[in-house]
Amino acid sequence: MARVSRKSAGAWPVRWDLLLRYRLIEVMALWEGRLTTNHLMRAFGIGRQQASKDINTYLADYGPDNLTYDRFLKGYRPTEAFKPVFTQGVADEYLQMMHAREDLACSFESLTVRELNTEVLLPPARDLRPAVLRPVLQACREGKRVEIEYASLANPEPEFRVIQPHTVVHTGYRWHVRAWCEKNGDFRDFVLSRISDRPELVLPGDRGVEDDEAWRTRVIVRLGPDPRLSPPQQALIERDYGMKRRGMEHGELRLETRGALVSYLLQQLRVDTPADHRSPEAQQVVVLNHDEVQQWAVMPG
Repeated sequence: MARVSRKSAGAWPVRWDLLLRYRLIEVMALWEGRLTTNHLMRAFGIGRQQASKDINTYLADYGPDNLTYDRFLKGYRPTEAFKPVFTQGVADEYLQMMHAREDLACSFESLTVRELNTEVLLPPARDLRPAVLRPVLQACREGKRVEIEYASLANPEPEFRVIQPHTVVHTGYRWHVRAWCEKNGDFRDFVLSRISDRPELVLPGDRGVEDDEAWRTRVIVRLGPDPRLSPPQQALIERDYGMKRRGMEHGELRLETRGALVSYLLQQLRVDTPADHRSPEAQQVVVLNHDEVQQWAVMPG
């Protein structure tokens, strides 16, 4: 994200609410090609006069060359010289905004927040209860042990465990907590929807994030087109994933993550099973440094 240097260093010049509005201005203009006061009015519940003021302030103080008014579109469009100030200019920012709108539209049917020409497929919600998450987060913050009643695929009958959690994680599909398991004597992932009772905080813990080697270790996962694809097909996959070529070799994509999260990344990319188990058209990408990442690819129970 570009730095906003309107004021001296050390003093962030934009209030949080304005920051969100300016981000929406850039995302909508860049990715939909048209920004109107209605976008701001609907998203933030503000009047047309305030929405117009926000756009004019953005243009005057932060992105004077980013937008131009188009009478045909009846709105602002990005200029050829557009440079993001409050965003990074990547598609994921647009996706996240659409995801938030879809989530609100599903929860509050009377809200008119869903755009007419966009749709986001949301994964099914897991059974995560506030009575479970709150004490787990408190234990993470305060470095305490917590007693839980937990079931897993290996042991489907609930049993009491004492864990020392340090981080709550959302993998894109479900929530889990990374914690030291006193029963097994190692760090493991506990799926929050499988905790069947209210967790109870007990004594202070003696195992924290600094002791979790798999969490602290950064791992590079290298991805490339499935070699079984034809050269034109591989070139297409390279373009899909923004893979960078090095010399005359095929392109590759490098993703950095924590060792404890490698399994979830491989699962998201559908490369957690041997490539020959699927057709090349379905597989599309393969892990190029399989031996390096395999040691981290252990899924929780």
